[in-house]
Amino acid sequence: MAVVPPRLTQGTRGASALALVILLAGCAGSAQRKNADPPEDYFAMTLPGMSQSGNAMMSPANNPVNDLSHLKNPAPLVIRRALLEQHERWSGTPYRLGGTTQRGVDCSALVQNVYLDTFDITLPRTTRGLVTKGHAIDRQDLRAGDLVFFRPPGNRHVGIYVGEGYFLHASSSKGVTISQLDNTYWQRYYWQSRRTLESPQMAQLSRVL
Repeated sequence: MAVVPPRLTQGTRGASALALVILLAGCAGSAQRKNADPPEDYFAMTLPGMSQSGNAMMSPANNPVNDLSHLKNPAPLVIRRALLEQHERWSGTPYRLGGTTQRGVDCSALVQNVYLDTFDITLPRTTRGLVTKGHAIDRQDLRAGDLVFFRPPGNRHVGIYVGEGYFLHASSSKGVTISQLDNTYWQRYYWQSRRTLESPQMAQLSRVL
């Protein structure tokens, strides 16, 4: 049986000890990073079709929507995040004709509330009034924050475009939800789109989520 020289044995033990220290340090660092990351359900809902990266999420504690108060013309992505945060806030609210609160809300009241809370802009209470605000735009030119209108039989409906082909609205069957603009039903009854967020208004933003 070969005899291992004492120096080699000591060197091996030293190397092993050093490796162990490095390993433990690495695990501790990983644990700290893991504990520093919030759980998945801490973030607001990500928009269907958007990247699942952190840049596409909203954190209530580290809210990038606060940038709105410092920008004259916030990027559509920032506005989209603000609207997704509003969706999380209103999610689960049932539809109620004439309702204006989280106990029950209709489509125009939701739009009015979201615009006031997010952009500090007061819009008319009814769909009839909303359709007179801003200016009409082509559907292919939609950007986050634009209003989208529909005319189902015997009714009018309004929602807020949030990007990537989706809009936020108070559905009579699902309550506050995000729906796809190209859905067969909404595509059939699509009426028009209007832009109410203009640069002068954006420059006066003072209240954010």
